[in-house]
Amino acid sequence: MEKKKGMRTETLFKLFIYVALFALAISIIIPVVWVFMASIKENKEFYGNPWSLPDGFYFQNFIEAFVEANMGDYLLNSVIVTTLSLLILLVVALPAAYVLSRFKFMGSGLLNSFVKAGLFINVSYIAVPIFLMLLGWDSGIKELLGEGLFLNNRFILALIYASTALPFTIFLLSSYFETLPADFEEAASIDGAGYFRTMFSVMLPMAAPSIIIVILFNFLLFWNEYILALTLMPAENKTLPVGLLNLMAAERAAVNYGPMYAGMVIVMLPTLILYIIVQKRLTQGMTVGGVKG
Repeated sequence: MEKKKGMRTETLFKLFIYVALFALAISIIIPVVWVFMASIKENKEFYGNPWSLPDGFYFQNFIEAFVEANMGDYLLNSVIVTTLSLLILLVVALPAAYVLSRFKFMGSGLLNSFVKAGLFINVSYIAVPIFLMLLGWDSGIKELLGEGLFLNNRFILALIYASTALPFTIFLLSSYFETLPADFEEAASIDGAGYFRTMFSVMLPMAAPSIIIVILFNFLLFWNEYILALTLMPAENKTLPVGLLNLMAAERAAVNYGPMYAGMVIVMLPTLILYIIVQKRLTQGMTVGGVKG
């Protein structure tokens, strides 16, 4: 009797989970599909039934978004900033995570504590201090060179993106490095490989799954980041999220909704394509470093 009751409870729990997941999926899919449909509608179609299918494929919305609203330039800026951010992040985070996870030295515990403390710092809280610091540096540079350097600079924005992502990245990579057996390092040492050769030739290839996960997570983070881009890029070097806000304001004022939704699609499409391609790896990445060998 108790066994039947337990099975019934488990069945009801699974049913609840499936219903909740289905409702969540619908709540996400419907808005995304609606935006894609709206992006190919003519402006007059928005005054009828909002759920009606498009009369045709009105690609002029995308042309207006790319050309008149400069979304093409913003897309290029986002590609440059995101690529630079990932390169800087990997160059710094990979050696740091390897050393902190595989070696014990004076101050290593303190450094690990600092890295973990960085996980609790929200970028939104430090955006204004970062801006004021760069503004002060810019004022000093202008007195010497007559031109600012630190604001409206894609490399500086990429450097700040990478810096703010370091705690999470080092923590995730360190957790994975700790799961790798020491036998491979000992074998490399016997063969005469130094620390750098061991790291690059042995340990990093073994850590490829976690490195891929780090790249994917941080790509989504950098691509969609808004607060720092809005604060530090006030002129022509805006990224896609900031450019989208300007496009939405302009088109809403002009009561021209098609290009506005086309801009949303331009922002969403790369992340959607990436997520579809690497969905399994992202799911596996949630447990990276969770089990030690």
